[in-house]
Amino acid sequence: MPDDKRSQDENKDNEQPQQPDRKQEKVRDRAHEDRAMSGDPGGRLGDLDEALEIQNYPTTTEELVEAYGDYEIETQGGTESLEEVLASTKNQTYDSADDVRSRILGLIHR
Repeated sequence: MPDDKRSQDENKDNEQPQQPDRKQEKVRDRAHEDRAMSGDPGGRLGDLDEALEIQNYPTTTEELVEAYGDYEIETQGGTESLEEVLASTKNQTYDSADDVRSRILGLIHR
């Protein structure tokens, strides 16, 4: 039986791809994820976490220390006041509560 182009083309159409089936991953909802990640999930900031939400932004390190310097924060060595945690920080400007949290959490994990 001669091999002709027509029979080869018909066989190609009938062949299934040889790749294994893959489970389709769910699309991540980034907007929902960002809301879930904001705040202090570990609770290390205590009452300060809620206070940062009502703070007017932008704000500075000096303004935060003046308003919330006595708030206690859980650190690796126990607890420290916000003033103690931010003592090594130059006066910076923060645009949001998440900016402040990131800075504080970065400092207490050193």
